[in-house]
This record gives sequence, C-alpha cells and structure tokens, in this order.
Amino acid sequence: MMTSTLIALAFTAITISFFHTASGPDHYLPFIVLSRSRKWSMMKTVFLTITCGLGHVLSSVILGLAGLFLGWQLNKVSWLQDVRGNVSSWALLAFGVIYLIYGLRQAFLNKPHKHFDVMEEEVYVYTHKHGEIVMPGNKVKVTPLVLFAIFVMGPSEPLIPLLFYSGTKRSVPEVVVLISVFTISTVLTMLGMVLLGVYGYSFFKTDKLERYVHAIGGAVVTICGIGMVFLGW
Repeated sequence: MMTSTLIALAFTAITISFFHTASGPDHYLPFIVLSRSRKWSMMKTVFLTITCGLGHVLSSVILGLAGLFLGWQLNKVSWLQDVRGNVSSWALLAFGVIYLIYGLRQAFLNKPHKHFDVMEEEVYVYTHKHGEIVMPGNKVKVTPLVLFAIFVMGPSEPLIPLLFYSGTKRSVPEVVVLISVFTISTVLTMLGMVLLGVYGYSFFKTDKLERYVHAIGGAVVTICGIGMVFLGW
C-alpha cells in the first residue's frame, strides 16, 4: 500500500535521480559522441547506456545500504522504539540541510571535478575547475570500459538518508520501492538524454546546473525532511 510517506520518499528519490542525471552532461554526452563517431548501432548505444546507468545506480545503492544499516541498528535500541519515527525524520532533515550547505560550499569554492571533453571524434575525461584551462596531457581517452568504471565510481549520495529513514522502520517494501524508482528514473533519464542527443535534439542547457548538483540534492532531501517533521508526510 502506497502511504503518503512512501509517496513522498519515492518522489524525492525520483527528483534527486533526475536532476543528478540530467544536470550533468557527463551522464550522456560521451554516449552521444561515441555512438556517432564510432557508428554504433542503436542497440549497442542503448545497451551501453543502460549498463553504465545500472553500474552508476549500483554504486549509489551500495552507499545507501550504509544508511539502511545504520537505520536498522537504530531500530534495535530499545529506548528509541517509541520515538524512532521522530528521530529518523529529524535525521533526514538534518542530513538534507548539511548536504545542502556542503553543495553550496562546493559550488562556491569551485572544487575540482570530473568532466568530459570532445576532441574531433574522441571523448576524453579529466579533472578541472569551472573556467580552468586543461592541458591535453592531463586528459584520458574514454573507452566503453573506462566509461563504465567512471559511472560505477560516481554514486549519488542523497540516497543514503532515504534508505536510513526506511531502515529505522525496518520497512522492506519501502526499501524495495526506493531502490526500484531510483534505478528506473536514473536509467530512463540517461537513456532519454542520450537518445535526444543521438537524434540531434538539444535539451536544456545543463552547464550551470552541474555546478550545483550537490546543492540541488540537498535541497530536495531538506524539503522531504521538512514534510516528514512538520507536515506529517
């Protein structure tokens, strides 16, 4: 049964996965360029996009299981049995606020981050700051295997508090729903952006959003936490 709480958590997971994926060109640009330059079939393009998307989600889920484990352990503390709902809701809100502040700080300080560059018919990955000029020697050529490794090593951290919240209630259905909607939303967003690019359609400009992706994730979790604590979601 879909309760208001589960609906709110699922909507939060979908929103986070969508913005996390759509705001970063690195989630789809390499597939578009490589598909065109190497003349991949549509089936191969879709297969590699889905495979890398699932690898990306897997790393997020593994990281999120840490939150689930913490919530599961909190559930066993006897004196918290009657108040764990409030504790987990406040913890969700606190995590959201902390992650929002962290995201804004990262954007303000302009920390180095991974990026892709297109040179003729090849794609290269490198670390840089926004506005920084990167020398060709600091770039690594992207192959399908390298692309998969990059996605596996780039999880979405906001999944942690959502699974933590469900873990405190020992709610297996909630955990299954959250992981499922997060997975489906992430893969479909990646695939949609890739197909749009392959067929020559432009989407919205994501360069500016990319810098604030962590802040956006924190803001979404914060809103969910506010709903849990003050609005009875």
